[in-house]
Amino acid sequence: MVLRCGIWTGGCRCKALTLKAWQDTFALRHYIERLGSGRRTVANRLVTFTTDFGVSDHFVGAMKGVIMKLNPDARIVDISNNVHSFDILDGALTIAQAYNYYPPDTVHVVVVDPGVGSNRRPLLVVTEKHIFLAPDNGVLSLVYEREERLSVRHVTAEHYFLQPVSNTFHGRDVFAPCAGWLSKGVQVEKFGDEVTDFARFAAPKPKLVNPQLLKGVVLKADKFGNLITNFTAKDLPEMFSATPPPFKIVVGNKEITTMRTAYSQGMHNEVFAIVGSMGFLELATNRGAASRLLGADRGTEVGFVVSGGAAAPAAPAAPAQ
Repeated sequence: MVLRCGIWTGGCRCKALTLKAWQDTFALRHYIERLGSGRRTVANRLVTFTTDFGVSDHFVGAMKGVIMKLNPDARIVDISNNVHSFDILDGALTIAQAYNYYPPDTVHVVVVDPGVGSNRRPLLVVTEKHIFLAPDNGVLSLVYEREERLSVRHVTAEHYFLQPVSNTFHGRDVFAPCAGWLSKGVQVEKFGDEVTDFARFAAPKPKLVNPQLLKGVVLKADKFGNLITNFTAKDLPEMFSATPPPFKIVVGNKEITTMRTAYSQGMHNEVFAIVGSMGFLELATNRGAASRLLGADRGTEVGFVVSGGAAAPAAPAAPAQ
């Protein structure tokens, strides 16, 4: 097991490791060995849910019941059970924006699983501060992208599952009981061996079409109808700090030329650009739904057109795979 490009891999052999890499290797190994060793009481091992199960059916309640039956002292918090149905990217965005706000050793159950019942694997992922249980379909891709050190295991220890295992509800029969056992302090090594061929994808990045045009996309529309794009202030800092902004944003046949720093600054029915709390450029309107005004939703193309003599910055590179 070695560290390569910030990712734990078991199949490659690096010719040389820096002292820092060796220290990082030891640090994560030490963390993994300490998991479940009793440094935290059972009552403090928090469990979170991020799913597309909704709130009108029994699914989430059944999963919580499985965990509570195994560990009556477990605490369970819903990050969101309203991820768009079957939408792995939406699930990846949702967990990525929330998990770091939870205390160390939190067990995050992430179930957006259109491949349930197939040969896709259940995974247990350990980062420096958090634990994740999820199907191997890329729903943790943004976690993989953000974490410098991690260990990924194929969960094969079926004695930790709820038997018999349904082909249609692994959230209840696989992920929930494993979370329950983890909350009780079972060590991660007991769930299965490490793997390196786990599924992952890069979030869509803006593309430079010509010196004056970047093309991006709407990643999602939130509950308020704000359109969250894949442009970020970090990618384009000079553009977003200029007054007036030297660009316009084009969605369909509509143009947005106004930047705001708070939703309340917007005029009635005015669509404006704003950098939201997720760090992404959003298209929004004050007390209204920009998605409705623009007729746009997830997947809608967004053009970032630089005006005057300015040139669009180079598109941000996709992370190394």
